[in-house]
Amino acid sequence: MKPILAAINWQLEHSEISPADFFEGPSFSALDVLFVDPRPISDRWTYDLPVEKDGARRTYTDSDRGFGRVITKIFHRRRDEASDLLQKAGGLIVCRLHPRGERLEIVSKEGVEEHIDRYSWLPSVSLVDKQHQLNFPSNARFIPRRGSDIVFEDTGTPFEDYLRQFAGRITYSAVYQDILSTPIGRFATVLARNRVGDVIAAQIPYNEGLLVLLPSVERVSPAEEALALIRAATRATLRPGFFSQPDWLPSYPLPSEDSLRDELAGLISRRDKLSEKIEEITEKLRVATRYKRMLYTHGRFSVVPAVTDSLRVLGFEVEESGRDFIVRCDEGDAVVSVAATDSAAVGLPAYRHLLDHVDRARTSGEGPEKGILVVSASCSIDPKRRPTEFTPQVLRGCKSQGFCLITTYALYKIVQRVLAPDKKRGASAKDLSGIRRAIIECDGEFRGVS
Repeated sequence: MKPILAAINWQLEHSEISPADFFEGPSFSALDVLFVDPRPISDRWTYDLPVEKDGARRTYTDSDRGFGRVITKIFHRRRDEASDLLQKAGGLIVCRLHPRGERLEIVSKEGVEEHIDRYSWLPSVSLVDKQHQLNFPSNARFIPRRGSDIVFEDTGTPFEDYLRQFAGRITYSAVYQDILSTPIGRFATVLARNRVGDVIAAQIPYNEGLLVLLPSVERVSPAEEALALIRAATRATLRPGFFSQPDWLPSYPLPSEDSLRDELAGLISRRDKLSEKIEEITEKLRVATRYKRMLYTHGRFSVVPAVTDSLRVLGFEVEESGRDFIVRCDEGDAVVSVAATDSAAVGLPAYRHLLDHVDRARTSGEGPEKGILVVSASCSIDPKRRPTEFTPQVLRGCKSQGFCLITTYALYKIVQRVLAPDKKRGASAKDLSGIRRAIIECDGEFRGVS
């Protein structure tokens, strides 16, 4: 028998998942798996009720034509249904983690009857051990924080695998904290944290049922996400329930337990050392290949550092000068400007910007009178197949002013030649001097060095 799956406010495209409405949809307890994005739930009152002077939104039951009482009944009913789904049917609720949002105060003649927010439908659970007690969601705080710094907990659980599938496309908008600082890891499974240790994904047991709190994923199609969620939900329903181990359990060892624990500890140690080595080599690779970024990037903080690193390889001293930079060497100094674009060619604005910088240096007598314009166009095309990367007007302007016009591909080929493996001791000082002189003395398009 296939499980019954429904999604509320969560755009998932799959034939097995039925879209549902929070306020009028089917009973939660009639489902097996429920996917909920609670963010739009509070729209029901934030769009219709104004903010009062103290910043709160209120509805008054003696004058709101039943609005407050209807909302209260719906949330009570949904809370009971969610409790039945989790605690009686052993079902699964997957809920996106957001801040609690603006709450609604329901006020009667006797005073405030109830506070409702987008998570007020979650059923209560109390988990206790010798030193701690987790009361959820009454003691839960969903603190607004936004980021994409995800640190996985290596639990091997289906929903952590789901998150890992979309690593790099996860953005959290809230973190989970407990008012009493109860360590959630003693009662539930933490799937992921941010870099400072805040919980951003967790699964909380309700007897045989499971509530999973997940951050949002971005740039993922509804069909792809639906497939990944169904796969994780199917695996999760086949796993045994979560139970925290009591303090006395180590007093009951089994014959093979110690050797297996030692083997596991050794594997974890080897894994950690391997992870450190992977990070070390990854960083070395990033440093070694940083010059390539100027072939395909066009953001100021991507292409400019790659160009400056390349010029340093050639022996230039580089110093920043506003949006541009100045290179100095024994062969001469120059103002360098970088222009990169996805368009077919770099146009006059880039040339005029460099001309203005050099003109100010010439008139003040305090800077180089030489200009170098580094260009990169059609960044998505293989450099060998790119058309001319600058307009004829740019070329004529550079020739008339004695500027060097060089493409990032031409500069990359020089760097590649200097760093070639057959030069075990690196390029000679004479070779580097000749390259620098060719660039400094070039008027118009740079066509390489012999």
